[in-house]
Amino acid sequence: MPTANTIHGHILTPLGFVHGTLACGPDGRITGIDGTPVADERAVRDSPLPIVLPGFIDLHVHGGGGRDIMEGGDAALHVARTHAAHGTTTLLATTMTAPFEDLQAAFNGLASLCAQRATQAAHVLGVHLEGPYINAGKLGAQPGYARPVSLDELSRLNDIAPVRLLTLAPEVPGNMAHIQALAHAGYRVQIGHTLGTYEDGIEAMACGASGFTHLFNAMTPLNHRMPGMVGAALAHAQFAEIIPDLLHVHPGAIKVALRSIPGLYCVTDSTSATGMPDGDYMLGRQTVTKCLGGVRLADGTLAGSTLTMDKALRNLVDKLGLTLADASNRVSTHAANYLGLADRGRLDAGAWADAVVLDRDLKLLSVHAQGERIEGQGV
Repeated sequence: MPTANTIHGHILTPLGFVHGTLACGPDGRITGIDGTPVADERAVRDSPLPIVLPGFIDLHVHGGGGRDIMEGGDAALHVARTHAAHGTTTLLATTMTAPFEDLQAAFNGLASLCAQRATQAAHVLGVHLEGPYINAGKLGAQPGYARPVSLDELSRLNDIAPVRLLTLAPEVPGNMAHIQALAHAGYRVQIGHTLGTYEDGIEAMACGASGFTHLFNAMTPLNHRMPGMVGAALAHAQFAEIIPDLLHVHPGAIKVALRSIPGLYCVTDSTSATGMPDGDYMLGRQTVTKCLGGVRLADGTLAGSTLTMDKALRNLVDKLGLTLADASNRVSTHAANYLGLADRGRLDAGAWADAVVLDRDLKLLSVHAQGERIEGQGV
């Protein structure tokens, strides 16, 4: 597999930006970064030199380029290549609430991709099992196959491809009792698609739940007398995912979350409509329509997004006013930290050479996944 030997520019390291060169070894890992520290980040965007950030990490991807993860077969490979062309170097393939047979077919299509990164593609680290262990009264765009946690079902799926993250509604009878065992088994448990109370959220976190799925969306809202699941997240969470397409969540609410949750990280919740023209697409068993920049069910319910992570970065910096370093953390490093990945989401010796190279307008110039330069529409 061909690798880029060096990348030159303003490189964001764990200690800040340096003006220098990143060297990559034949194994796809960074061998070193040499350069001069940049004292003021503003000089980075004022310079004609390229900006080098850690590759994006997206823990909530349903589809892209006209294909849906739930299709099985080679759909996930197509999705991983679509998102790699927009700077995502690591992702979790995200499944829908569905009958076991549908989930099994999707997992069968993911097994080999999770075992080894395909060329010209983001590394599919594993699966985000967004359903079926959610509340049937808060499906959002999920089909109506919600059910309580089944450890047997989960084990059978995990034997096919690794479940790295799962979403559940803790108030569903039986679910709360399983959270501690799930967390001890190594699953990251997120609260989502829930009608649970603030108290349910506190109890779930005490049991081992460690995050929230697309914060604000498909959960009980914050009210000053009933703080709901949103209130539990804002008051107590260390990590949560959020969709920064500026359609799912108002910029003001995103700013509230940024001040409240230290490890708030961005996801796309992208669908098969991502990168495609307006029209009808599939999201699991549901037909969704892309129009006016959004994706919706026939009744108008938001059904995922068409967001890509390079656009998410630009929204954070240019629309929400984050610094480049903070925005980079939100689209890469925090997600890596959440999953315990010490060798991704950062540009440092020994880490995977996952990097995006951008111009001063934060448009992609090149993408490198484990040292391999990605060719495609976004770069």
